[in-house]
Amino acid sequence: MGILEFHQVEKMAGNQVVFPRFDLNVEPGAVTAVQCEHEAGLQLIGMVTGTAPASHGEVRFAGEPVSRRFRDLASRVGVVLLDDALYERLTPAEQLRLFRNLYGAGTPVEELLRKVGMDERGRVRISKLTYSEKRRVLLGRALVHRPELLILQEPEQNLDVESRIILQRVLSEFTTGGGAVLLTTSNLENAVTMGDAVYRLNSDGLKLFELAEEEDGEVILEEPVSAEETGPEAEEGIPAPQLQFNKIPAKVNDKLILFDPTEIIFVESVDGISQLHVKGETFPCAIKMADLETRLQPFGFFRCHRSYIVNLQRVREVITWTRNSYSLILEDPNKSTVPLSKGKYAELKTFLGI
Repeated sequence: MGILEFHQVEKMAGNQVVFPRFDLNVEPGAVTAVQCEHEAGLQLIGMVTGTAPASHGEVRFAGEPVSRRFRDLASRVGVVLLDDALYERLTPAEQLRLFRNLYGAGTPVEELLRKVGMDERGRVRISKLTYSEKRRVLLGRALVHRPELLILQEPEQNLDVESRIILQRVLSEFTTGGGAVLLTTSNLENAVTMGDAVYRLNSDGLKLFELAEEEDGEVILEEPVSAEETGPEAEEGIPAPQLQFNKIPAKVNDKLILFDPTEIIFVESVDGISQLHVKGETFPCAIKMADLETRLQPFGFFRCHRSYIVNLQRVREVITWTRNSYSLILEDPNKSTVPLSKGKYAELKTFLGI
């Protein structure tokens, strides 16, 4: 059982489904990252804080229903929203001291300032701080009362490099101490980088992304199977059935995320590196284009150019510029255009049966 539980939660906006029913547990000692659109993230956080009640289902914190009683639980939860503001006339030290006094206890202010890298800027008015420094003060404010759960909306958006490093260090210390983190972000790469468990939430529901580890440059996809586990067929010399693995791995920092082929819009070769385009974002893949073409073809992908493999289910238009110049317009957030080589045009027409 997680410290925060979503049971068959659904959110409607009029007749529109923001997201259908799902279950989710946010566990202590881990960062749970949910990649979703900005509005969906607000609705998800609002269900916990009581500002956007669920259309169906229930949210529980430490086993207790959250609905209409978040104020009773607020002393155990820290929240940082993207549009949160600070008192501009105060200094970071004064801001943190104010909230520490409101809670009646908490982490010493000087310790918090050191934790979020603001010990040398603690006496500067907040109005004179950079955007990233203000976000660090907000993070300190959310931690001042030593919460059990930390909720973050778009925590890395527009942060400088130093603040990102500090943020990840703070979250690591927080979860190592048994705290739980729920964060929402519209950027999948940020979700993968920061999350121990990574989900995507949209109108199709909640989906868990599969992450794999690397070892000596090799992708670890499964554990070896011993002879005892293969059954009598293997003992008699009959080969065991081969497992078909259809996921496409992409690397994000020190993690590997495994994509379903149908999630990929197109693949592009850039300086010899295959780049997967998924939901408007790009992820490097170690698999060569020729091998990707073979693996993706059964899922309706087509090698439209020596540097491009496209998901034909995502092709919106075929544009003829000149007699020998063609492009494909794709259905994705960027309305991407990819080239269609002259030699592939006739092949594509045959492939589509036109």
